[in-house]
Amino acid sequence: MKILLVCALLIALLPVVGDLAQARPRAGTAAEAATEAALTTPWTAKVSPDNALPEYPRPQLVREDWKNLNGTWEWEPAEEGEEPPFGRTLDRDILVPFPEESALSGIQETHDRMWYRRTFTVPEEWQGQRIQLNFGAVDWQADVWVNGTEAGSHTGGYDSFTLDVTDALHAGENELIVGVHDPTDSGQQAVGKQRNNPEGIFYTSASGIWQTVWLEPTPAAHVTRLDTVPDVAGERLKVTVHAAGVDGATVRVTARDGDRVVGTGTGAPGEPIQVPVPDPHLWSPDDPYLYDLEVTLEQGGEQDRVTGYFGMRTIGKAKVDGVLRPVLNGEPVFQQGTLDQGYWPDGIYTAPTDEALRFDLQAHKDLGFNTVRKHVKVEPDRWYYWADRLGLMVIQDMPAMAHGPSPDARTQFEHELREMVDQHRSFPSVVNWVPFNEGWGQYDGARIADMVKEWDPSRLVTGASGWHDTGNGDIVDSHIYVGPGRPSPPSDTRISALGEYGGLGLVKPGHEWSPGNSFGYEMVDDEQELTDRYVGLTAAVQQLQRSQGLSQAIYTEITDVETEANGFYTYDRRELKVDAARVKAANRALIEGRPVGGSVDVPRDVYRSLRVTTPGFDDRYARHQEALGFTEQVDEGSSDLLKQDATWKIVPGLADPACVSLESRNHPGEYLRHAASRVKRAAPDGSRLFLEDATWCVVPGLSDAADGVSFRSYNYPHKYLRHYRAELWLAGNGGSTEPYETRSLFAEDVTWAIENPWAE
Repeated sequence: MKILLVCALLIALLPVVGDLAQARPRAGTAAEAATEAALTTPWTAKVSPDNALPEYPRPQLVREDWKNLNGTWEWEPAEEGEEPPFGRTLDRDILVPFPEESALSGIQETHDRMWYRRTFTVPEEWQGQRIQLNFGAVDWQADVWVNGTEAGSHTGGYDSFTLDVTDALHAGENELIVGVHDPTDSGQQAVGKQRNNPEGIFYTSASGIWQTVWLEPTPAAHVTRLDTVPDVAGERLKVTVHAAGVDGATVRVTARDGDRVVGTGTGAPGEPIQVPVPDPHLWSPDDPYLYDLEVTLEQGGEQDRVTGYFGMRTIGKAKVDGVLRPVLNGEPVFQQGTLDQGYWPDGIYTAPTDEALRFDLQAHKDLGFNTVRKHVKVEPDRWYYWADRLGLMVIQDMPAMAHGPSPDARTQFEHELREMVDQHRSFPSVVNWVPFNEGWGQYDGARIADMVKEWDPSRLVTGASGWHDTGNGDIVDSHIYVGPGRPSPPSDTRISALGEYGGLGLVKPGHEWSPGNSFGYEMVDDEQELTDRYVGLTAAVQQLQRSQGLSQAIYTEITDVETEANGFYTYDRRELKVDAARVKAANRALIEGRPVGGSVDVPRDVYRSLRVTTPGFDDRYARHQEALGFTEQVDEGSSDLLKQDATWKIVPGLADPACVSLESRNHPGEYLRHAASRVKRAAPDGSRLFLEDATWCVVPGLSDAADGVSFRSYNYPHKYLRHYRAELWLAGNGGSTEPYETRSLFAEDVTWAIENPWAE
C-alpha cells in the first residue's frame, strides 16, 4: 500500500541568526520547500527555527545553565565511506530535531546515510568548565566531530547520549558535524514500526536526529544520572547518584515538598543514599503527587547542582479474592488504557511542540483511562514527565526488531534494552516493562524476561505481549481483535492481561493520511456507533474482569496512525470520533468497579411483563410461542394462554446474580435465552453457555422512554434483547449485514417497560 508522505509546512522557515547556521537562498533549502502541508496538526504552524522544542529536555536531571542547539542545521545525503564534510557548506537545510522524512524537517526524503552540520559558540561565562554535548536520540548510528576532531560515536535509536567535547573546542565559532547511518528495517536493529516501505500496521521511518540536541557546562566531577527507588513502607527514598570524574566526591540529596524540606541524605556517588520521606504522599493516577529533588555533588571546592523530582508509590501483584491482580500502593487496580504509538503526520516520530506531546496523554485522562501502553517506541523524557504529572500508569515496550536477529544484533538489542530500563527507571508512571511484542524479533524470551526483572525488580515484567508467551514474568498477555474474547487466565504467579483489543475504525474525510486507503479491524459508520461499540466492549471487559480474572486491558488506539483509522482521535488530532462523556463514564465505571453502562435495580422473584416502547408498537409485549420469542398485542380481551406466554418471572441471573434471568410463567424452569442470535424459551442443558445465554443485565433504557430499561446480554455485552418485525433477537447497533441489527430505531427497539404481569 503506497503511503503518501506529507508535504512541507504551512510556514516559511525563517532565516536564523546568532549561533545557528546561516540560512542560504540555495536550491533545496527548507525555506524554499515550505508549502501547504497535506495533513497538519493544530501545532504545525507554531513551529519555526526560533522555537523548535525550546523546553529543557531532561526533567529529572535539570541544570539551569544550558544552550539549545535545535533549529536550522545544514544537511545532505551521504554515501558509505565518505569523509566528513569539514569546513564545507552542505547542500540543504534541515530543521532539527525533526527526522528527515517529516514535513517539519523541510526534507521529506528517506536516506540511510546523511550529514548534519552547524556552528556554535560557547558562552564566555562557561570558560573553565567542562562542556557536555547532549543528544536526546539519533536513529540509529551517530558519529560526531567537533572542529575536525572525532568527539565520539553512539549506536542506538532510542536512548540519549552525552559527549564531553571540551578538549575539541576553541574560542569563537566551532564546527559540529554529525554523520548518521540508519538502515531502518533493512538492518537488524530495533526499529519499532518503522519501515522503508510502510503499509498497513507499519509506518514511515524516522531517521537521523529526532530529539533535542543541547550543550551545558559542568564541573569535572558531575552528575550523569539519578536513580530513585521509593521505599514506601520504610518512608524513605533510595537515591543512587551516577557521576563522572568523582574521585573523593561527596553527594548531598534533599527532598522537598514545595518549599518544605522533608528529608536529606549524604553519601558517595554510585552508592545508595537513603533520604527520609516521612508519612509519604503517594503517587497514583487519581492523585499524581510529586516531590522535588535537589542533588549537590562536591569535589575540591567545586559543586555540580542538579534538580529533579520523584514520586512515592509501589507496584506489585497480590491475590485478591483468590485471583492474582496488580496492586498499586497495596490496593488492587484495573489497568484500563490504550495503545499509544507516538506518531505525528507533521513530525513522524517527533511531536511538533511540547503542548502536542502532552495532548495525547491529556486525552487519555479526559477519556477516563488510567493507563497507557507506549507501543514499541521510546519517547523523549518530557513525555514521561507529563505521564508522571498528569497521572497515568505507563506500560513501556521495547522497540521491536523487524527480523530474526544475528548474534551481534542480539547483543546490540540487549544493550539498548538495558539503556531503556536504566534511563527510565526513575519515572513513577512507568510500572511495567515489555521486552517483546507479537514475536517480532523475539528470541530467548524467558531469559530476557528474567534479565529485565533482575535489572529492575521494582516493576512488573511482561515477557512477551501477544503471540509467543515466554511462560514466565509477572503477566500473561493476549491479543484479540476485535475481542475481547477469552484472554489467557491468571495463574498463581502471573496476572492476566489483554494487551491489545478493539481496533474499531471510523474514517473522517479531510483528516486522512492517505485518502481512500484507511482501514480498521472493524469499520463503523459514525460516532454514535463507535461509541456504542466501545461501551459494549468495555462492558465485556468488565465481565472478563469479574469472571475470568482479567486485570489489564489495552484498547487499540488513542489516535489514528497513517492509514490505520482505529483511533479515538484522527491522526491530525483535530477530530474526536466518540462521545467523550460516555467513553469516560464507561472507563471510570470499569476502573472503579461500578457496572459499565449503569444498572437498574429491578424486583426479583416476582412476575412481570415486558412492554415494547417503540412508538406505534407500545401495545405489544414480549412472549414465547412454540418456544420462539415474539412480540404481540396483549389486552384485557386476550386469551389466558397469550397472557401467560407474555408473563415472566424475574429471578437472579443464572450466570451472575447481579444480573437477571427471565423464567417462563407457564413453563417453569425454562428461560429466555439467545442461541445463534435468535431469542427463545429453553430449559437448561447443564452447560455454562446456557447459563450465560439466559442471563441479562438490566441497564438504563437506550432510548428516551420514561422508566424504560434495556436487557444487555451477559456474554455479549455489546448486544441487547431487541424486537424486530415482531421477532425477538440478540442484536447489536449496526456493524453487520443482519437485518435485525439495523441502526434504524435500535435504541427504541431495545428499550422495554417493566409492567405488572398479565398473568399471576
